[in-house]
Amino acid sequence: MKKRNILLILTTLILILIYSQMLTAEVSLDRKRGDFLTLKIAVFGPGDPLYVWWGHIGLIVEDKLSKRSIFYDYGLFSFDNENFFLNFAFGRLLYSCGASPTSMNLERYKEQNRNITLYTLDLSPEKKLDVWRFAEHNILPENRNYYYHQFNDNCSTRIRDIIDMAIDGQLSEATSGPGRMTFREHVRRHTWFSPFFDWFLMFIMGENIDKQITEWDEMFLPGEVGQQIESFIYTGESGLERKLVSEKEVYFVADNRPAVREEPRRQWPLELTGGLIFAWGLAILRLRENRGTRITLGSLNALLGLFLGSAGAVVCFMSFFTNHDYSWHNLNTLFINPIFLATVPAGIIYATGRGGKWRFAPEKILSGVWTLTFTLAILSVILNLFPGIHHDNRITLAAFLPPAFVMSGYFRLIFHGKQKNIVALHQDSSEKSINEK
Repeated sequence: MKKRNILLILTTLILILIYSQMLTAEVSLDRKRGDFLTLKIAVFGPGDPLYVWWGHIGLIVEDKLSKRSIFYDYGLFSFDNENFFLNFAFGRLLYSCGASPTSMNLERYKEQNRNITLYTLDLSPEKKLDVWRFAEHNILPENRNYYYHQFNDNCSTRIRDIIDMAIDGQLSEATSGPGRMTFREHVRRHTWFSPFFDWFLMFIMGENIDKQITEWDEMFLPGEVGQQIESFIYTGESGLERKLVSEKEVYFVADNRPAVREEPRRQWPLELTGGLIFAWGLAILRLRENRGTRITLGSLNALLGLFLGSAGAVVCFMSFFTNHDYSWHNLNTLFINPIFLATVPAGIIYATGRGGKWRFAPEKILSGVWTLTFTLAILSVILNLFPGIHHDNRITLAAFLPPAFVMSGYFRLIFHGKQKNIVALHQDSSEKSINEK
């Protein structure tokens, strides 16, 4: 009996010894395997299509043992995917991650005339191997797909999270403080060179992107990831501090590409100037009653109604019926909405001079729509003064308020007497001219 117990104990000790040796060998092998790996973060500047104005980012793993360099891309999608545009409209855009040769990707972005900067990460061999295995796990068919979010889950946030994992959460901890800008301001740093899209993107985006965010949140942009990690210092497994990036390589510099601004441009003064000039022209037309001004005003009402009504329909749809949460709580829906579509037929009828005796005369419809929307625009300004409400829609308000006032019933109410005087003065001048002849 004693011999059996002794034999059992010896067998157990031998198995434990063998298992520990296997673990030691595995750790040693991991360390040796990791020694052959080099990890780089590739940050690409903006491109030509609208959806790449904010740049791109990827993970490069160079393996000296196999003499391969693989680019792990977390921003893959295809317009050919089933129901792509329908899913995009409802905010259910499916992205995926994949792997391809690094040289092919670098050459492609170079041909697209996009800035390319490479950041070599200084990690231990074990951490390099962990990152590589994690990336390989991500590209498996059952793991590669995810639902894209413009600010919370995209190619940049995925790379950010991988870096944070590699240094045991030290990046997220260090960047938990307030960021220098809101999501809206960061977006506008990249759209300044295109006034229309700068306005339209700000128009469809609601209050959710005007809240205070952290430096961690700011890394939804590839450029912000590069900026954060370039000088980041972390504590390694040995307890010693080390720089996260051992080398920064400017691989390619784009030629004649609009630069990303450090701060967004102040656009609302320009929009206000344009709105005031347009309003001045409309005021001249409204104060002169003749066939020519009627045709011009009617046509302008129809065109503006079509544009504002369509834009309003888009933002109302996005705000109330989709998963595009960045468009929710949008004060612009108060005053630019599908109600403007009523001015399209009314404007056409007004321009032709018909419908004057109708119960709902076209001029009454036009005046009513503009009066209502101008009032609601003022209401949106007042609502922004309340605590807990902050929607930065100054660009839209600056362009909308001046012409909306001129087209509203308020303008007619204030300037009705002056309109009569101008008309009388014009008639007196005409009669005097005829008498002199």
